[in-house]
Amino acid sequence: MADPLSARDEILARVRSAVRDAPEVEVPRAYRTSGTAPDVVALFAQRVAEYDATVEIVSPDALASAIARRCGERVAVSPGFAVCPPGAVPDDGLSHAELDSMDTALTGCAVAIAETGTIVLDSGPRPLTLIPDHHVCVVEAAQIVELVPEAIARVADAARAGRPITFISGPSATSDIELVRVAGVHGRGASTC
Repeated sequence: MADPLSARDEILARVRSAVRDAPEVEVPRAYRTSGTAPDVVALFAQRVAEYDATVEIVSPDALASAIARRCGERVAVSPGFAVCPPGAVPDDGLSHAELDSMDTALTGCAVAIAETGTIVLDSGPRPLTLIPDHHVCVVEAAQIVELVPEAIARVADAARAGRPITFISGPSATSDIELVRVAGVHGRGASTC
């Protein structure tokens, strides 16, 4: 069996040789860092709905009842979450088997991106949302930014601290070679709302 390090070195040497005489190319880095959308909440709701997720815009007074309507009976809640349905279990070290027995993962988010319909989780030691089949995410209006660079700036401290950051844009899905989209590839009903 060939030494993988020498194969790697050989491949890199070939790449260096192939690009040795290539001209330097200036890559423009003037990305938009702030948005222009008049209503990022409406744009976010529209984009998330395009992923077949359920979006419900509620007032703070109606939040508890909206959460109760969306969650199943067995709910794992991210630590420190303020509004929990009755019987919710805080994820303060639940085993994978315990999480798998839950109907719903209930979380907040670090930031949400209107342009892409993405929620960004700063999940601590592990992402709670990857095990239960249903994810309910509470997104506050102040957490919604229009563009990806704005979101990256908001989670920069978490990234520097080495915490896992998860970007979720719609339910688990894939497309085959004929570009036929298949949803739920990572579980029985993996979804985000």
